[in-house]
Amino acid sequence: MTDSPESESESESTESRAVAYERVVNAPAAAIFELIADPAAQPRWDGNENLREAPTGQRVTAVGDVFTMTLTKDAVRENHVVEFDEGRRIAWMPAEEGRPPIGQLWRWELEPRGEAQTLVRHTYDWTRLEDPQRLPRARATTADKLQASVDRLAALAEQER
Repeated sequence: MTDSPESESESESTESRAVAYERVVNAPAAAIFELIADPAAQPRWDGNENLREAPTGQRVTAVGDVFTMTLTKDAVRENHVVEFDEGRRIAWMPAEEGRPPIGQLWRWELEPRGEAQTLVRHTYDWTRLEDPQRLPRARATTADKLQASVDRLAALAEQER
């Protein structure tokens, strides 16, 4: 039996375009948030192995901030902050230099669990991604990739306590 075009189309429309991973980290939310909100620290814990470096002095403080990051393939991304709650939530949408966001959203949410523990939730949402050339990489960004970032972030935050 072969798939008809309708079944392929239906399959694509029901495809989940958001993935998340969460875990409790043994560190205060403020310490974890500092590692996330400072783009220069992000290559240290990136589980996608995609970030090379970010200039210092770009600490995110509000919605509307834009920080730049150089990827491992030398491309530069401008990351547009679209959600921000100090110590609790930060989300950005990457864009090529001088262009509008591509359609992906990276979100970090922190929920303190007492003074020394924090539930960390990391989400990658590509529901607005329309560029067919970027879809394979988006599909390859699975919960295990997010887990790698959260685990590395946890190790750094717990070590710096």
